[in-house]
Amino acid sequence: MTLRRVWITSLLLTLCASAAQAKTKYQPPMALSPEQSALVQKAIAAEKVTIKQIQKHSPLVQTYIQNMKPDQVLYAVPESDQYLLGRVDFGKSISDTSYSSEGSSKGMFKGSMKYVSGLTKAFKMQYISAGFMEMMFLDPISFDQQHYDFSYVRRDFLGAVRTLVFDVHPKPGTGSGRFTGRIWVEDQAGNIVRFNGTYTGGNTDDDSSAYFHFDSWRENLQPGLWLPVGVYVEETQKSSEHPVSFKAQTYIWGYSLKLPTHESDNESIKIDDVQDQSDQNQDLSPLQAQREWISQAEENVLDRLVQAGLLAPPSDFDKILEQVTNNIVIGNNIQVTDAIRCRVLLTAPLESLAVGNTIILSKGLIDVLPSEADLAAVLSFQLAHIVLGHHIDTRYAFNDRLLFPDEATFERIHMSHSDPDNELAAKKALDLLNHSVYANQLSQPGLFLSQLDARSKQLTALNTPRLGDSLLRPTGEPWLNGLMPKAPKLDMNKLDQIAALPLGSQLKIDAWDDKVIRLNTRSAPIMNARDKMPFEVTPVFFRLQRYAPPVAPAPSPAAGAAESTAPAVDTQQSAAPAQASASQPSPQ
Repeated sequence: MTLRRVWITSLLLTLCASAAQAKTKYQPPMALSPEQSALVQKAIAAEKVTIKQIQKHSPLVQTYIQNMKPDQVLYAVPESDQYLLGRVDFGKSISDTSYSSEGSSKGMFKGSMKYVSGLTKAFKMQYISAGFMEMMFLDPISFDQQHYDFSYVRRDFLGAVRTLVFDVHPKPGTGSGRFTGRIWVEDQAGNIVRFNGTYTGGNTDDDSSAYFHFDSWRENLQPGLWLPVGVYVEETQKSSEHPVSFKAQTYIWGYSLKLPTHESDNESIKIDDVQDQSDQNQDLSPLQAQREWISQAEENVLDRLVQAGLLAPPSDFDKILEQVTNNIVIGNNIQVTDAIRCRVLLTAPLESLAVGNTIILSKGLIDVLPSEADLAAVLSFQLAHIVLGHHIDTRYAFNDRLLFPDEATFERIHMSHSDPDNELAAKKALDLLNHSVYANQLSQPGLFLSQLDARSKQLTALNTPRLGDSLLRPTGEPWLNGLMPKAPKLDMNKLDQIAALPLGSQLKIDAWDDKVIRLNTRSAPIMNARDKMPFEVTPVFFRLQRYAPPVAPAPSPAAGAAESTAPAVDTQQSAAPAQASASQPSPQ
């Protein structure tokens, strides 16, 4: 009996000690040095200025979510996905205008988990984009030393920017929905350039389980102006009744865009840099007039997409796409009336489209392509549409048809081809590739399509086009499945076999002016099958730099001077480099 009493007494003491530790787990921070305290004061003041600056802008916010499930070989693989795209007027708090038929409007700091509905044991979830938008902000109302405690951690470089790192925790009794985590403060003006954590209550009870964990980044887009550019969210709650396991990327761009247009704003769309290439000394034949009409519709659509923040303005990367396209054109001796141009759609879903003589690939599609031959395959599909005369709907030659709100762009502009036209284009594309410099490299595109086919059912949102053509038939098979027999068997355990890359592997977006920039990355060795992550979401990291004024372009070379060809798309992992074509040197 005595031993039993001792055992019970020890158990009670242990439980009491655990309860006491739970109540007092938050310890007041160590006092800051004068230098550290001064930087915290700068950060608080700079954050108020940043919030006021953000309210002047109306950028696009894109969130792509992958719900994950355990996998014995790959640790975790996507089970389902969801895509959100909206135009946000920060001047009206967090009001979301979605680029879809269903818009929503939510207030600040309602708790990101509260925006989740339809949660099931199968990891299927429904998300509202406002919950992810809130993760661009620490606390736009009460971020100060009356509501938060600050603890110095260390100094750290984020790219070329030196920062001081602080842990931040809300003071007890200051209310729920406050940020708790870590902040990085640049050491000159005190701007917060990164924060990592979650939202939680200010009471002794930890309610962080009601909020997602996130890593939020800002960039110096204009002099003295640091604005949100990307957020990574990752959550796993294995012990909860309804397990949540997902990864999400949110990207923000289009800060220089004007406020969204409305139906009542019947203003004409300004079209810049449109040049009249017609011969003023000759009349146009009926065929030439028809081509000019198509060209007018093409220019109208391209300019409208740029105005809506969906299409990147012309960039150096376009030349890479055009060089690969020209390799196919030359190999097949195709006679074109106007040069084939290429552009980049800024969105994540994998799609391509042809607008007149302009081929457009989505950023998400370009990101996941491992080699130049893969790029040639997806370009050949739209080139085939152009060669076969599957041109743009000429109703867009009437400018008034493009006067609609920006968020209605996906509903009012339709660039996809019919299934019969896609069947014809797929056959033609295979013929174009077989007669091009890429004829001996088609095993790689076949491998990419095999990987796409293997994950297409799980990644339906990623494979659903918003403007153009999907890579997949309505039955789920790739349109270019004729290339798949040329590929070796897909084997995730074969480390030198890179079928597809993770999202974000090739391009980044200048969040201010929407230009696409090729990433300058170093190839990382593949250590195991888990390192491949085809089509998957990964954490976002930015190489931060302080704003520098644009450099004036160098004088163009004299007429007739030899021009250097653009390099092919690099593999971001340890895949073998793409073979160079006769007219395309391999990258150095």
